[in-house]
This record gives sequence, C-alpha cells and structure tokens, in this order.
Amino acid sequence: MIHEISSALETLVEEDAVQGAGVEVVFDAPNKDWASRRNTPTVNLYLYDIREDPRRRSTGNYLDRDDGGVLRATMEPPRYYRLSYLATAWTQRPEDEHRLLSALLSCFIRHRTLPDEMLTGSLAALGIPILLEVAKPPPENRQISEVWTSLGGELKASLDLVLTAPMTFEPMPVTAPPAEGGLGVRTFGEPGQESVAGAARNAPEAEGEGE
Repeated sequence: MIHEISSALETLVEEDAVQGAGVEVVFDAPNKDWASRRNTPTVNLYLYDIREDPRRRSTGNYLDRDDGGVLRATMEPPRYYRLSYLATAWTQRPEDEHRLLSALLSCFIRHRTLPDEMLTGSLAALGIPILLEVAKPPPENRQISEVWTSLGGELKASLDLVLTAPMTFEPMPVTAPPAEGGLGVRTFGEPGQESVAGAARNAPEAEGEGE
C-alpha cells in the first residue's frame, strides 16, 4: 500500500506540479550528507510518519457472496492510515525553491484526493479515495522542527503533506460446505404424542423414538 501511494504521488508531482521542467522527484531523508550532494533541481517527498486514524475505524465484517447468495468469505473492514510526507524543494537559489514550493502547493490544493487514474495495484482495485491534505497545523505532540532536528539538518521551508489510505486484510474463506436440501425434523415422545425438538438442514429423516 505505501509503495503504491508513493508511486501515485510521484506521478502527480511530475505531471501536475513540475510538468517535465527537469526537476527530479525523490523520497530521500534530507539530512546534511544528502543535501551536500544535491546538484540538480529536486523535489523531495520524505515519508517521516505513519500512524492509524482511529476515527475512521469500523467494526464488523464484509461478507463476500456468490451470484446465488452463498457466503464464500468474510473480510475485516479496512483500517485507515495517515502517511505524512515532508515536501521540500532544492535548487541553487532560494527564489527558485520558492517557485517550486508554490507549484507544489498549487498542485496539492487542486486535488482533495489522489487522482483515480494514478492509482495502481490494490489501491486501484479497492476504489476507495485516497484523501490528500496539505499545510495543515501538525498535531500538538509533533512539530516539523523536530523532524529536522532528528535528521540532523538545518530548518528549511517545507510543506506537510498527509495522505489517508486504507489497508485491507486478506479474505477468510468459509470452509464449511453450504447448506443444501430441505428441512429435517426430529421428533420425540410416544407414538401419537410426538413433539418437535428442532429443525436443521441436512438432518436425517424424521424418526420417532420409543417405537
């Protein structure tokens, strides 16, 4: 799921933000060593945090049935995870970096979700929108400056980009054979005074005890 989101995000930036302007799009940790080796215009989308969004968790199971209504498998509902990217621009001049950041911001605010045509693999098969948020205040327990401190780099203008995506589970096949045939009724009691104890599919033919 994560690699599919990063791939779609890369396509979005290349086609909508930089538009083939000779800007490289990477997902590297922007530490001092990496920054010192940059010699081409670059947009860096560093994935720095992954955590579940508990507000979107649901309970119960999805039921997969065939055309005849027979239950084939059950599956837990997807869980949603927030992937946080640190989007930065790297050039030789601050003015050019600001232009790149402006292009990125314009691109991201135009899209509330990742475009469907850019989704691949399991994300495309699910058909669930991948929410996109940009430049919102970070949670109180996490500041962007802390990310730069942990990287050992100097504080730099950046965009905080958050994508919310589903993670699904493999369906669990139903191993018991489907019920077939009519109802079988088992009776109890003396002949002529039988009482019905219960009914179940595939039960043996009705039999009376005490005969």
